[in-house]
Amino acid sequence: MARFLKDRSGASGLAPGSLVFIGKQKMEQPVLQVIEYNTKGLSEKEIASPKEIEAEVYRPGVTWLNIYGLHDIKLIEELGEVFSIPVMLLEDVLNTDQRPKYESFDSFDAFILKMIRYDESAQKIIAEQVTLILGQHFVITIQERKGDVFAPVRDRIRNSKGRIRGKDNDYLAYALMDAMVDNYSIAVETIGKKIDDLEHRIFQSKDAGLTEEIYKLKTELNYLRKSVRPVKEVITSYLKSESPFFHEKNKVFLRDLNDLVTQSSEAIELYNNLVSDQLNIYNTNMSNSLNQVMKVLTIFASIFIPLTFLAGIYGMNFEYIPELSYRYSYPIFWVTVIATGIALLIYFKRKKWL
Repeated sequence: MARFLKDRSGASGLAPGSLVFIGKQKMEQPVLQVIEYNTKGLSEKEIASPKEIEAEVYRPGVTWLNIYGLHDIKLIEELGEVFSIPVMLLEDVLNTDQRPKYESFDSFDAFILKMIRYDESAQKIIAEQVTLILGQHFVITIQERKGDVFAPVRDRIRNSKGRIRGKDNDYLAYALMDAMVDNYSIAVETIGKKIDDLEHRIFQSKDAGLTEEIYKLKTELNYLRKSVRPVKEVITSYLKSESPFFHEKNKVFLRDLNDLVTQSSEAIELYNNLVSDQLNIYNTNMSNSLNQVMKVLTIFASIFIPLTFLAGIYGMNFEYIPELSYRYSYPIFWVTVIATGIALLIYFKRKKWL
């Protein structure tokens, strides 16, 4: 449950606008990286403070400020001062449990999204909050820690691949969102393969550990749904807006992005239903197996009831039981017992109880 809800006790009782980091610190020191580019050139550097690029972000060209580590409240406050970011948005930036959302301001548009990866070693979904701010000539991304899905975008910028170096910063914002959405599809596909594998094993194995695997998959799917489904609302809302920071001609890319998010969201719902069905099938199979065992035990008990009755009669300590004096009474008893057992087996077979 800790993955779904973060501890908010630190923010309890504080006045609105008080900046408090909600989440788990994932880096010792924040790292600020700047990439500036246009069609003619490119520069990369690390800075210690947002104030170092305060003048640069308003020059022609594209400036991308990427911040790793959002736990440093002083740094976030400074970022707010340099870029005139309202304190209420800064609160959302510091809350790693914030639902994906889009907000429009006078000097920029802000998106809070989830960056998702599937960790094979831990066998679970890793989600990280990313805040993306799109201004006139700049893009700011704020992440929880180092390591992201933006490497292909950086590679395209550095090597001037594709159209990105010839486009404005709104295209960069789209490219970054596209990189995140692509990983939604990868994560969903990975979960889908595990569900397919589990489906075959359900019919071939009666291992009690399958219940735990099914439950884990359902938990991961619910976590994915919580992270991905609101992103569709974000993109749909932005497509309907008349933002001055995103060119109308580039909205075709956003529409394609919206389609990809829709596909991922629908796949998550489909897989969620499949996992629920798998759990029901597994429980049904286990119940059927138990019923089969109980049926066999019941048949054995039914056969031995009349035999026990016969044995009980001739095992009584009465002084006079006529049959006991007969020479062949013992073999006759066994013939009767065996015949009774066979007759009952034939009867059960005809009734298709066996």
